[in-house]
Amino acid sequence: MSIRIIYFTVFLMSFGFSIVLTGVWPYLNKLDKNTGKEFMGYVVAANPFAQMLFSPVAGWWANKLGAVRWPLITSVVVFILSSSLYSILELFISYRRYWMLLSRFFVGVSSANMAVCRSYLSAATKLEERTGAVSMISLAQVLGFAVGPALQAAVTPLGDVGYVIWENRFSLDMYTASGWISAALGVINLILLFPIFFQERTIAAKEAMILSGAATEKAAWKEVKPDYISTWTLIMAFFIFSFNFVLLETLGTSLTMDQFAWTKEEALYYMGILMSAGALTACATFAVLSYICKRFGELNVLMWGGFLLMLAGGLSLIPWGTSPPLIAYPVLLLDAVNISGTSSLGCPVSQEWCSYTPAMTIKQFLVGFALISFGYPIGITLIQTVFSKVLGPRPQGVWMGLMTGSGCLSRVMGPVFVSFIYTRLGPIWTFSITAAMMAATLIWLRLLMKRLKTAYRHATRGNECVKENGINNDIEMIDMSRNF
Repeated sequence: MSIRIIYFTVFLMSFGFSIVLTGVWPYLNKLDKNTGKEFMGYVVAANPFAQMLFSPVAGWWANKLGAVRWPLITSVVVFILSSSLYSILELFISYRRYWMLLSRFFVGVSSANMAVCRSYLSAATKLEERTGAVSMISLAQVLGFAVGPALQAAVTPLGDVGYVIWENRFSLDMYTASGWISAALGVINLILLFPIFFQERTIAAKEAMILSGAATEKAAWKEVKPDYISTWTLIMAFFIFSFNFVLLETLGTSLTMDQFAWTKEEALYYMGILMSAGALTACATFAVLSYICKRFGELNVLMWGGFLLMLAGGLSLIPWGTSPPLIAYPVLLLDAVNISGTSSLGCPVSQEWCSYTPAMTIKQFLVGFALISFGYPIGITLIQTVFSKVLGPRPQGVWMGLMTGSGCLSRVMGPVFVSFIYTRLGPIWTFSITAAMMAATLIWLRLLMKRLKTAYRHATRGNECVKENGINNDIEMIDMSRNF
């Protein structure tokens, strides 16, 4: 039961981030007509920025307490309050955009509990269960990102005005409904964290204690010292992996409009279909990943199934067309009253590279997107799995906070990279740089493979002892007490 509550908590934190993404700009524009899209970028980035800052803190707090209940309860209370604040911004007479920024920042603070969730998952599962459990928590995160925008779309019939309860001060519309939905789910999450439902277990430490013959759990995890080069390598690999995926997610709509001369409606529609297909692909991959790893080994699947597919996907996105994309030249529209400027479809003339860079083909875009859709769930799951096993049975709160923070940093830097590299230099430079980052990481992991395997065997050697010495019954007796 406790593990399933952790899955729901991770789902909720991802959901709370994604549900407002499609509505934040029109809501911000409704609250403050003078706000530009630059400020919207700050609002969107506030969540991952706060999560990056507070993830190590949340992990440290859980380690200090030796329990996760109060860090989780505190974070969920912050989530409920900040989501509610997002829905009552009209109550503030002035500085509404800054109140919105504050609300999204504190939603990010609350989502720092993902580090605590990952830490608890490592402590509450046996080694043989770890891959499947990490796959499920990754699936919960992906589903949260997918379901959020879908529910935002579901409440659009409420409209921009909605049901006015207090004129110009309080209303239930398609923007505020998303905050109230998040808050309601947060209340459910809070109730599930009460002791009657959520009972903490430390299976990993007990397993290590039995296998090592140590007198106490603390003595057992002190015997296993993590390989710091391996752990920091995996944190760096997690950042590179997340960055490549976030970049494509951030760039997708504007890229297809530039390269294929799609309208905004077409780009949103087709990218929506592709992202949904990618989410389904991820779900299917998560479902079979543990079986594949049992056959080929987690490190091998990480290298040749995760990183190689992501590298191939990045290389596939480097344009190989024979001519530049259609240029969107400004067009003057004359009517009886005035002259107004508009633009045709295609690559903006303000982006100088549009006039000489070869266009991307739809076929290569689909191939690249498909390869990344398969490679991302494999890599992102196995990096976390191997990371938790290399650390051993020790409390992992701070370490998981560092890994979560590296993923958040990628979500902060992705939009910046789009602005400075893609807009100024174009897709060849963009995808060449990301492919080079992925290739360098792959080469470094290959050079470090022997060390990684040694650290991995050292941490997981207990499984062989269980089989050879027949002490599995002792672990099963402990496992029977777990409310799984």
